[in-house]
Amino acid sequence: MSLHLSPGNTCTKTTTSPTPTAVNHSSMVTMPQRCSLPRRHETIPSSDNARIAICADDATVSPCCSVNFPTFRRRDSRGRLGQRWMDYQGMCNWEGLLHPLDETLRSEILRYGCFVDAAYKSFDVELSSPTYASLLHPKDSLLERCGCHDTGYRVTRNLHATSSIQLPEWACRGPTARMAVRSSWIGYVAVCQDRDEIARLGRRDVVIAYRGTVTCLEWLENFRANLSCLNDRDGPNRGDDLGCTQPMVESGFLSLYTSRTANRQSLRETVREEVARLVEKYGGVEDVPLSLTITGHSLGAALAILTAYDVKKLLARKRVAITVISFGGPRVGNKSFQRQLEEQGVRVLRIVNSEDPVTRMPGFVAEDNGDKPRSANHRCRLPSWLEERQRQWVYAEVGKELRLSSRESPYLNLNGGYDVAKCHDLRTYLHLVKGVR
Repeated sequence: MSLHLSPGNTCTKTTTSPTPTAVNHSSMVTMPQRCSLPRRHETIPSSDNARIAICADDATVSPCCSVNFPTFRRRDSRGRLGQRWMDYQGMCNWEGLLHPLDETLRSEILRYGCFVDAAYKSFDVELSSPTYASLLHPKDSLLERCGCHDTGYRVTRNLHATSSIQLPEWACRGPTARMAVRSSWIGYVAVCQDRDEIARLGRRDVVIAYRGTVTCLEWLENFRANLSCLNDRDGPNRGDDLGCTQPMVESGFLSLYTSRTANRQSLRETVREEVARLVEKYGGVEDVPLSLTITGHSLGAALAILTAYDVKKLLARKRVAITVISFGGPRVGNKSFQRQLEEQGVRVLRIVNSEDPVTRMPGFVAEDNGDKPRSANHRCRLPSWLEERQRQWVYAEVGKELRLSSRESPYLNLNGGYDVAKCHDLRTYLHLVKGVR
């Protein structure tokens, strides 16, 4: 679920708003913003080497955040990340790193956020384009063309998601034909191959990055909010089996992960194939540990959690640390899914904006008997008989939460009100991560 679309042409004109003296802007860098016409921009000040430009009149511009990767390497000159990489990948559940937010962890979250940003910028969103819903840039130069320079990573595989929804024939003709596109480019797999970056990270890292919702059928899949039983061989169980005790996940997310066409394999098949290849190639190097970091925003965050669950089963006997960095993600599965994910050892860090409604969707969350509800706004207690009957709508939160709030930023509280779309925007999340203490 993503509340913004990205227009097509390039415009680089920005206007910087007054900056508080407490913020250091000596090294700010602004990447070109993609928009169809010259527009007035506001700039959200932030520290270090990034500036986040938000369009003042709406939230339809794709996320724009430039992070200078070499700067991140210099900041870790003492080798803190390499020495404690397992802590920063969540192997100890990020204990002592979130409140206050550890500076090295902050840099890592922003770094992975830029991989997600590249997935947005690489996607052709123009309905009038003959290459709509496909990749804009060649795989070999994808990161560089999106402003992610000197990352040390190389993209090895493009990823496509397919919807199982088939629109009526009339919707597949004429001007609406492109809205019926079932398969679309949704992200990529990249592996760290630079020796200096491997030394800085303390391991070889494989990244899977997903964008959020853009196409019509992806939106329709988002609204299929009932839970479906997982089936490792055949995909989702479409039946209404309320007695299903196995893990259950949102039907639309599972459809996008497991569906295929005659000419396109499923996202699940592509991911498993590529991860298995990379683990076979790099997993046997004993002196260089291997990690898999899956990151995404909105719909991409949901797919990241599904991917981690599935890949962990594939790599059950491999020593590969699997971590999810989720930005503004919706709920994904039920209590059984949450429990199995934790038992597998998958670590999930969910970055949540309190003003973002997407993070409170779909369904509702019910506490186990004896557990104290966290908040009336987020959780409710149900009688056991009602929970049994409503099993397909009862979700569970997964992983560790880093909760942020747009209210804490004076640059997002415009005229005393909040724009829901901006509260969900990836740029807003990166801005809040940079400012949280």
